[in-house]
Amino acid sequence: MRVSEVRAYWEKNAEAWTFLSRQGYDVSRNHVNTPAFMKLLGRVRGLHGLDIGCGEGYNTRLAARKGARMTAIDISETFLRHARKTEQRRRQGIEYLHAFAEKLPFPDASFDFGMATMSLMDMANQRRALREACRVLKPGGFFQFSISHPCFATTKWQWLRDERGEKMALAVGDYFRRLNGEIEEWIFGAAPAELRRRLPKFRIPRFTRTLSGWLNLVLNAGFQLERFAEPYPSDTTLRRHPDLADARIIAYTLIVRCRKPGQG
Repeated sequence: MRVSEVRAYWEKNAEAWTFLSRQGYDVSRNHVNTPAFMKLLGRVRGLHGLDIGCGEGYNTRLAARKGARMTAIDISETFLRHARKTEQRRRQGIEYLHAFAEKLPFPDASFDFGMATMSLMDMANQRRALREACRVLKPGGFFQFSISHPCFATTKWQWLRDERGEKMALAVGDYFRRLNGEIEEWIFGAAPAELRRRLPKFRIPRFTRTLSGWLNLVLNAGFQLERFAEPYPSDTTLRRHPDLADARIIAYTLIVRCRKPGQG
């Protein structure tokens, strides 16, 4: 699938995605994935960061709140329009640009760190995107990204339930099957039924790899692997959001932190 085709799908998804996520219905992002991502991101105050695939800017704003000077890119102009409106209302010094991850519009060694939250797995040319991320980092800079966990987000899966009907394990198959742009349709399950009926489902091209495929891709791009995380909800989070209980059975997300060799 061509990048232009991926762009068209995300342009159609962006309006409903922004509305629903800003209403708080992206529960896994808000209460599991992003808190773990920001914790692993660590101290970035005073650093110049690049957010690749920023969407409407949720995670970009959190990185800026930690003191980073942020530049962000996305493939969808609708996402960027919403992100820029928020920046105008509550200025954090974030620059939002329309660009493709596969061809970043920046000179070599422009940034201290890069990040990509749940965006790389939706890109048509992940190999080129990772090489570009490495190119625009200064020597010694780090890149941190999150993706759907390749061990569990397979093309064939089914929940196994106990005698009470509660989820207890996940059976997965077709782990080695590669998807190259096949369309997956879904919408945030936490959204009220009325909204799920009224709004169109997201149509998302999928580009899958095995766990070793992802890690080798990172190494081949020129990075050194550094840290990993597989977020899951705390006991406190589960008491507030019991619908996240299945995220204690499997890891929905994998976070990878890697570094460009050299001295900054």
